[in-house]
Amino acid sequence: MIAATPAGTSASPAGGRAATLERLGAVVIAALPACMAVANRSSPVVVGLAGLLLLAGAAASGRPLRPLLVAPLATPLGVAALAFLAWCGISLAWSPLPGLSLRALSEFLPALLGAYLVARLAPPHLGRVAAPAAWILIATCLYVVVDLASGLVIREALGQRAAAFAFNRPLLTVMLLVGTLALVLVAAGRRALAALALAVFAIAAWRSVSGATVLGLASGAVAFLALCRLPARLGLGLTGAALLGALVLAPVEGDLLARTMPEALHQRLAGSSTRARVAIARSFGAAVAADPWRGAGYGTSARFQDVPVAERVEPEMRFMLAVGHPHNSFLQVWAELGVVGAALAALVIVLTLRAVSNWAATARTMALALFAGAGIVAFVEHGAWQAWWTAGVGGAIAWLRALPYQLQDPTQDPRTER
Repeated sequence: MIAATPAGTSASPAGGRAATLERLGAVVIAALPACMAVANRSSPVVVGLAGLLLLAGAAASGRPLRPLLVAPLATPLGVAALAFLAWCGISLAWSPLPGLSLRALSEFLPALLGAYLVARLAPPHLGRVAAPAAWILIATCLYVVVDLASGLVIREALGQRAAAFAFNRPLLTVMLLVGTLALVLVAAGRRALAALALAVFAIAAWRSVSGATVLGLASGAVAFLALCRLPARLGLGLTGAALLGALVLAPVEGDLLARTMPEALHQRLAGSSTRARVAIARSFGAAVAADPWRGAGYGTSARFQDVPVAERVEPEMRFMLAVGHPHNSFLQVWAELGVVGAALAALVIVLTLRAVSNWAATARTMALALFAGAGIVAFVEHGAWQAWWTAGVGGAIAWLRALPYQLQDPTQDPRTER
């Protein structure tokens, strides 16, 4: 294992404080699954705290922060991401619900900042807590399985809402983390623990009522196995085609599914409310068609039935605009940010894949598998700006970028990789 002691850390009091702070930040990240199981919106707080601890540790150690935190924002990918965020802010100028837009932005941006800090600062320190993180993840999944099997008696005893779907967010967060954590464990020679973590999570996902978790796990696993056997360029091309296809086709997704999805499949997937999802996609797609250029404004999906463009949607389809969001993050970008937002999102996807193409094979394959799992969940599940998901993605990226420290890959040093 590559020593993770940052430059500037020594036996001096300042060095000791820096090491303690960075170790605490890594421990907080390791505890993320358990925190989400107890409070299923807690990931932004957990990741934000970890990010602040790591930032304080890096500052105390005397490491220059500009190359770690500022320089990546000047790369093509960083500029594209900032341009996308700027367009989100600009859209508040025409949002008919500015208070709602500001509230959504005020929840999303802190979670994004915490995720960025963790993704940039945590990787050198995560190897030390990989095994404890795995045991925490395993214990969390076992708790979910036991509580679901008991009829949620533990949640009732704790005074929490006794609803099976309350475990959906924790399991989706674990879905983001488990693959990257397992690879870090394998690289450290802990294959049995990695296999146990994957197996226990698979059981928890199957036992849960979260179809999105099962779909994300299956998609990520299939993608990883396939990408291990495909040439790197082909794997990158297929992943890019899938993500860009999901974005480009999002406005017509509802109409396509309405025409092609057989009744037998609707009946088989009755528990997933596929008919309602198709109707929601058609309604938001109609709204995009009515105002395709700039969108209704950032964060307006929560009350989309009240935006002016809703009046141009056929009355029988207008009802589904009140569901809170399109249950498709790609479609939400179109509805709120228009073609400009979609184009910027596409640019971010392309530049992200270009950056990943330079990674070592194992990390690149895992990154593409993570894109597959997270992408399919974003296509069928939650709102685009939900802070708990953003924080979870940041944690997953941190574990992903920790891989080279375990692999001792001389061609990719994540301390300088951008």
